[in-house]
Amino acid sequence: MSNNSQFSFGAATGVGSLPGDDAREAARTATGAFEDFPFLPELPARGPGADMIGRTAGLLVEVYARVEPSGWRVGDRPGRDTKRAWAWLGEDLDALEEFTQGYEGPLKVQAVGPWTLAASLELRNGESALSDLGAGRDLAASLAEGLRNHLADVQRRVPGAQIVLQLDEPSLMAVLRGQVRSASGYRTHRAVDRQLVEDTLREVVGVHGNGPVVVHSCAPDVPFALLRRAGAAGVSFDFSLLTERDDDVIGEAVEAGTRLFAGVVPGTDTALSDPAGSVMGVRTLWRRLGLRPGLLAETVTITPSCGLAGASPEYARHALAHCVRAARSLADNPE
Repeated sequence: MSNNSQFSFGAATGVGSLPGDDAREAARTATGAFEDFPFLPELPARGPGADMIGRTAGLLVEVYARVEPSGWRVGDRPGRDTKRAWAWLGEDLDALEEFTQGYEGPLKVQAVGPWTLAASLELRNGESALSDLGAGRDLAASLAEGLRNHLADVQRRVPGAQIVLQLDEPSLMAVLRGQVRSASGYRTHRAVDRQLVEDTLREVVGVHGNGPVVVHSCAPDVPFALLRRAGAAGVSFDFSLLTERDDDVIGEAVEAGTRLFAGVVPGTDTALSDPAGSVMGVRTLWRRLGLRPGLLAETVTITPSCGLAGASPEYARHALAHCVRAARSLADNPE
């Protein structure tokens, strides 16, 4: 099911968000830091429509959303908020195109996955789309169609790119466990059946045809096996949240050819250890699993632990450069 075999991922990349509100500066940073695996930056500091949910809501086909005090809510037509999301995405794509002239190789773009979108987007009655499985189904279909258009647009702008689609699913475990709160906050929406979660993810993952899809979650207990069955070629996660009880599923994922996007560099300003120290945990995990050291560079891409929207611009640049150095340390000294 995994699309890794014929695809070469870069050794390090970003997660998605960066601080600031200058699209050209962000594109320069994302392409300059990762010469062999750049990404399309997101700048949520610009406000509603540049945030994760608003940006993805702007990709939807024949579904429009507007900002209410409680969050994003489905509306009848594209209003000011949707148009702002479109304009900012256009600006980001123009900047990316400018800084990837002649580029050939993997290029990552991010969007919110169907379940986090359903948990975060309100229907007209103010409840999240999670409260109505039919609405959730329509939302997933609209997202799939929107992603198809978005991927085609990116490919047109960067013809030499091998596009990697990242689906952000921070709310996935809350959806599976029935922990997403209702509008009143007094109750939670019931847990969604695991098979339905998997089937819907598979449908959205399928829009990328032969290209690889990575699912990102910086929450604990990432469901590696479910994501693999849904067709994800890679899983992106906060490495510090792993526990030894994740060992078996990670070992199985690696053996099945799943790419691991290991978030080992903190996402907010802090003093960084030396690059070798940042990947020490990855080496330790490898030894614990009894995996071949040579597999490390073939299997792991180093990233920040989550988006960098909350970091200072200087730290964000430093963290991305640190990811590259940490990945090099892993490749040079796998043991």
